[in-house]
Amino acid sequence: MNAQASPNLEYTIFCEDIRVEASGHLSLMGVTHQLVVPQVPVTMIKMAVLSHWSGEGQYLSEVRILTPDRLQTVAVSQPTGFTIPPGGYSDNVTVFLNTVFHQPGLYVVQTLINSSLFAEKLLPVLLPEQPAALTQSEQVN
Repeated sequence: MNAQASPNLEYTIFCEDIRVEASGHLSLMGVTHQLVVPQVPVTMIKMAVLSHWSGEGQYLSEVRILTPDRLQTVAVSQPTGFTIPPGGYSDNVTVFLNTVFHQPGLYVVQTLINSSLFAEKLLPVLLPEQPAALTQSEQVN
């Protein structure tokens, strides 16, 4: 898919699910900027990435998630085409199923346009902080 100019990625949102309502509007459930998990490895049954584009033209989009060291691919989407009408916008929704995060860290979510890297966003996967160990004092003031 070819275009005269590059599109503008206005924002990327991570969430648990995205639904299209009867009105055509999108409903986002479980919007987050990080994943706080009880332990690793952890499997996210469903995870969605919403990309909001402006500009004009036809494009091919892919989304992939890389490990914090960028050496392994955790998930990759199939290429999907989208069109941005003149003066309009386009929302591209990518849904990943049964995505496994094996360690805590800053995962890299890459957006590719026409098979070339276009943008990256970090997705922190965190374990909850452990409570500090209680210490006893022999003297209370």
